[in-house]
Amino acid sequence: MKKTLAILLPPALILISILVVVGLAMNRPSPPEREATTAAMLVEVIEAQSSDGHFLVGAQGTARPRTETTIVSEVSGRIVNVSDSFAAGGFFRAGDVLAEIDPSDYEAALLQARAELASAEAQLADERARSEQARKDWERMHGSAREPGDLVLRLPQLAGAEAAVQAAEAAVMRAERNLERTRIRLPYDGLVRVRDIDLGQFVSSGTSLGRAFSVDVAEIRLPLSEQDLAFLDLPGPGQYADHFTPVTLTGSVGGQRGHWTGRVVRTEGVIDEGTRLSHAVIQVDDPYGLLGQLRPAPLQMGTFVQAEVRGRSAEGLIELPRSALREGNKLYLADSEDRLEIREVQVIRATPHRVYLHNDIHEGDRVVTTAIPVPLPGMALQTRTADGVEPELRVLPAGDLAASLEEDS
Repeated sequence: MKKTLAILLPPALILISILVVVGLAMNRPSPPEREATTAAMLVEVIEAQSSDGHFLVGAQGTARPRTETTIVSEVSGRIVNVSDSFAAGGFFRAGDVLAEIDPSDYEAALLQARAELASAEAQLADERARSEQARKDWERMHGSAREPGDLVLRLPQLAGAEAAVQAAEAAVMRAERNLERTRIRLPYDGLVRVRDIDLGQFVSSGTSLGRAFSVDVAEIRLPLSEQDLAFLDLPGPGQYADHFTPVTLTGSVGGQRGHWTGRVVRTEGVIDEGTRLSHAVIQVDDPYGLLGQLRPAPLQMGTFVQAEVRGRSAEGLIELPRSALREGNKLYLADSEDRLEIREVQVIRATPHRVYLHNDIHEGDRVVTTAIPVPLPGMALQTRTADGVEPELRVLPAGDLAASLEEDS
């Protein structure tokens, strides 16, 4: 009996324990149910606001002088004087003598020409007196009934003397001009780019003495595409602007950022066959600030500049950062319940930094500027206003230009 109890007791205890655990599990109260929650993504938004503005068309170009001269000697001789201003980077005024060629031979030639003129004038006076005396003699002998011939009045000799005087006068003018050409001058205020001669050097007619350019105006040629031209009011080929289109220029000068303002004065009226681009010409007055304008940074010739041309205005357009545009022509918006809305928009114009949209987004709409890896319409958002972002909408008056302009994305 004891042996049988010892065999059956352990299995019985195990079975009882299992039954107790199963009973407790079946009678355990159910845990309270929790409502499922979805984590909201933190994004930055900007709010569209109405304001006035204009299209800005960006381009690049290089500042070049409007007037540049290769200085060439018109007479031969030895350089006897070189101005301190006649050096690379030297500034000179209109009419300043930059260099001088030995004038002694030309002064002698002028004296000789004047002497020959005086001799020719004396010969002319003699011939006039002879002709007048011949007329008096004829009238004394024949009266006034008959007109004397040309040979009698010595008219051929008189004409020859008059021609000799004119030739002598021309020789004097030529000698004076050659003497003046020994003094090298330019008719404008400018800077010397390079000097090719030095003191004591002999130069002949046609020798290059150096190069210089005027500092009154700098010009920048801006390449513009057909799409750019559609948003600009520019003068036609062969025309000069009666109202100047303002241009903002920026560039690096001496390691610092320089800013200048210019104006569009003309278009070249030719489309480059290789690039299919047209060119507008920008002018900047007194680029070096040497003629009275105060310039913190001079616009040096050869400076590469970024230009922003103020273009047409158009009503009802919204300007946003280019980075706000997603997947071509879509925007991410935060609706009134802070849920993601993906809206396709009509892009009127796109530049590397901004886009202009037409009637697909309205004032007060919140545009998401944060990149969303997997955007799903209706996903929850936690929004905050982007720091340092100004209002991104500009309303630009020009009728319904936006409806007539071709989309440029």
